Amino acid sequence: MRDHGNVDLQVVEQVAELGAWVAEGGVVVLSGAGLSTDSGIPDYRGPSGSARRSTPMTYQTFTRDPIARRRYWARSHLGWRTIGEARANDGHLAVAALQRQDVVDGIITQNVDGLHQSAGARDVVELHGNLARIVCLDCGDLTPREMLTKRLDEANPTFAASAVAINADGDAELDDTDLDGFRVVDCEDCGGLLKPDVVYFGETVPPERVARSFELVENARTLLVLGSSLTVMSGRRFVLRAVKDGVRVAIVNRGVTRGEPYAKLHIDAPLGIVLPHLAAGLSTPVHI
Repeated sequence: MRDHGNVDLQVVEQVAELGAWVAEGGVVVLSGAGLSTDSGIPDYRGPSGSARRSTPMTYQTFTRDPIARRRYWARSHLGWRTIGEARANDGHLAVAALQRQDVVDGIITQNVDGLHQSAGARDVVELHGNLARIVCLDCGDLTPREMLTKRLDEANPTFAASAVAINADGDAELDDTDLDGFRVVDCEDCGGLLKPDVVYFGETVPPERVARSFELVENARTLLVLGSSLTVMSGRRFVLRAVKDGVRVAIVNRGVTRGEPYAKLHIDAPLGIVLPHLAAGLSTPVHI
């Protein structure tokens, strides 16, 4: 093994310790946006923990303000191209491999990109839903995103805006002039409001997802947090429950995390290096 210097050597030792924990089995993964950055999907926060965007769409605004809703759909229609074309990266593939090795008992994700499943993971608890599904807020009908994309393309044949930036929730940032004239479509069955099947700010996570997540954490030996700053309570509550129940917590994340005071192991290193090393069974030295 190369001499990595004091900092890198410490990380190598931490990864070895995490590998020993993972080898014992009983691991539940809690993943955040940082796991998907290698797939070209930006995270919500930079390394300092500060939000990249301060005004995400809220459920109340989406349902009550038709102008804001039109702007959202224009941005989301464009941003979906990035999310929909993203492919699972080495980190996602490693988590799926660990699940096949029967050391990962459950996966809880805060992400809405579906990349865990694309990598081959099964029974993933999608806390915040999935952008690939569209739900009607009136009749509850669920349809694939591809169907809505086709309908929006047909309704807006001259829409040719370019995104200034893409957010982790698929919401693109556009110049307001690019939004003029964009047409929104409604549910084909009942004419109701359509919405991505994701949890917006101001909306609650479905209780059955929360209950299943708590059940997984309570029965775990290790809660492994991957790529999450744990800034919002939606994810941090599972860390708090783990600590309360005596479940050890390990975090692999680039930059700051609010879960560090609760973690027995915190590794600040690239997930695309650490996770494949774990999945390989620690058979070769890790180079950070």
